[in-house]
Amino acid sequence: MQRIRLRYTKRGRLRFTSHRDFQRAFERALRRAEVPMAYSAGFTPHPKVSYANAAPTGVGSEAEYLEIALTAQRDPEKLRALLDESLPTGLDIVDAVEARTSGLADRLTASIWELRLEGVTVEAAAKAVDTFLAAEAVEVQRKTKNGMRTFDTRGAVAELQALAPQADRPLGDACAILRLVVRHLTPAVRPDDVLSGLRAVADLAPPVPAAVTRLAQGLFDEESGTVTDPLAPDREAAPAAPQTAAGTVSATAPEGPAA
Repeated sequence: MQRIRLRYTKRGRLRFTSHRDFQRAFERALRRAEVPMAYSAGFTPHPKVSYANAAPTGVGSEAEYLEIALTAQRDPEKLRALLDESLPTGLDIVDAVEARTSGLADRLTASIWELRLEGVTVEAAAKAVDTFLAAEAVEVQRKTKNGMRTFDTRGAVAELQALAPQADRPLGDACAILRLVVRHLTPAVRPDDVLSGLRAVADLAPPVPAAVTRLAQGLFDEESGTVTDPLAPDREAAPAAPQTAAGTVSATAPEGPAA
């Protein structure tokens, strides 16, 4: 059995697809691409697809991950291209590697999020960020399947900054960008929870809903404060390319000096 790990996106209007909607679309893509899927046992077999930490409905993402199990060997890049062609634009398969290590979900410990706040000045957003970061705890409430829960949002935020948008907007249009790194804790702290925290401690209330995009997710490096690529260990574990007798990689020979 071969396992392939894929990174996919939710862009544009497709950010409003639910996780279940994506599951149905992806399983149709598997059938269209004639992928030799492994199936679960039992009375209702299902293709072996493992989804990891999916983004909420209505949120864009550049870094969603899943893993599939195959009954025959396939080239990851060719498989990626076939699946990408079989999905609607916006749900794009952008990376694929053969799984050579264990614990993909264990390497998804933090996310980088971008929140676009229309109608909010950068100065107002920066002031609210400073107040949020200075607090020891910022508690918010959210309704869950187990009822209303109160939890701290400050402890999950490793980094938060207010930025100006790119210079492509008419003068006078207020807009601020929040860039934040959030650790994946239990209960999970979502971007809208951080916005609720900013409203609670700094009275920051955007006049329109924020446009939220996950830029990356992976293993959080406490020393550098960066989020690393979760597929990198699988690439690094790949066997080296065959070499020629001269000891060089068997690829196109370098050109000699011009005549």
